[in-house]
Amino acid sequence: MTVNPKELTAVIFDMDGTMVDTESIYHIAWQELATDLGYTLDQTMLKATTGRRISDCYAIIQAALGADFPMQHFQEQWWNYWTRHVQRHGIARKAGLDQLLNLLDAHAIPKAVATSSERTEALYTLDRAGIADRFSILVTGDQIQHGKPAPDIFLLAAERLGVDAQHCLALEDSEAGVQAATAAGMTTFMVPDRIQPSLDIAERAFRVVDTLHEVHDWIVEEWLAVVVEKEEGAATTSRIERLRTEWTETSGHEWV
Repeated sequence: MTVNPKELTAVIFDMDGTMVDTESIYHIAWQELATDLGYTLDQTMLKATTGRRISDCYAIIQAALGADFPMQHFQEQWWNYWTRHVQRHGIARKAGLDQLLNLLDAHAIPKAVATSSERTEALYTLDRAGIADRFSILVTGDQIQHGKPAPDIFLLAAERLGVDAQHCLALEDSEAGVQAATAAGMTTFMVPDRIQPSLDIAERAFRVVDTLHEVHDWIVEEWLAVVVEKEEGAATTSRIERLRTEWTETSGHEWV
């Protein structure tokens, strides 16, 4: 995939697994609850839920465990298991996140969150991770008709930012997220969390990197370098226009 950094204007972040280490907490909570109910959630099943809306996760789990699985009870109780784990262990921010957010803020680059989590869960997570005040735009899984891997959530985030989706840089950790972001036409960095991408997904992404530090460095070396060059070019043009005007006014001749 060829990307022109001159065209990028905003960054859209996935939340779970990309900015914060919460995918593992979901899996632990679901596994503990399923065990208490006499069932087992294996890694294949958990992988299928990664990056998806909770309603889609319910459908995946129900289909895998059968009609007898007490899904209503599962839906009512999993949040208690999840929050109990968070209260004990907290929510860790991913390596390089703070540095990246500081960079974007320093250069006034617009940013948003596009998470499959529902709004209540997302606000709780961002608050517990200490980054709720870093974002003014939050798009959640309960605000769209089709969840990841459909592009809806990224398209809505771009709309709320007031930018074209093709001018956005998307950051994702899951295969479903990469599918969604690339389907929206976004330049997509994949930062795998617990699961490495398939060859197909890796080829869809613009880059597959180990940490957000690498995203930070790319923005500095590729995106901002172009922005600075463009700004300096604009400044040069502006100076020439001023000289042109001054020459015409003082000499009475047109500068050609």
